[in-house]
Amino acid sequence: MGGDGAGAGRVGLTPAAEDLVRRLTGLHGPLMFHQSGGCCDGSSPMCYPAGEFRTGAADVRLGALRVPGVAEPVEVWMSAAQFAYWRHTHLTIDVVPGRGSGFSVEAPEGVRFLIRSRLLTGEELDALGG
Repeated sequence: MGGDGAGAGRVGLTPAAEDLVRRLTGLHGPLMFHQSGGCCDGSSPMCYPAGEFRTGAADVRLGALRVPGVAEPVEVWMSAAQFAYWRHTHLTIDVVPGRGSGFSVEAPEGVRFLIRSRLLTGEELDALGG
């Protein structure tokens, strides 16, 4: 799974998500993810061309995923309010059949990205600084 290259991380990609990221990068250039926790597709991270979604003080950078065959790391962001609830979890971005949000670049592909989560271990939390 893709990771941020720094050992313990907060986010990763399944092999299916890596394949889709490679394909979408070929179509749209470098990509980024943002998980808002808003009302629309709450468990689906939105995937945008890098820089198209503006992040700011209300967002937390979870990591930069290295995907084999993709030159630029794929940054993953989450709203700070959502991160307050999810700070003890590892998030894995996966792909499932179905149409996601019209704003996310995978929408025309007939699939959508989905977040799967698990609690971080004590060792992982320590490595991430709590």
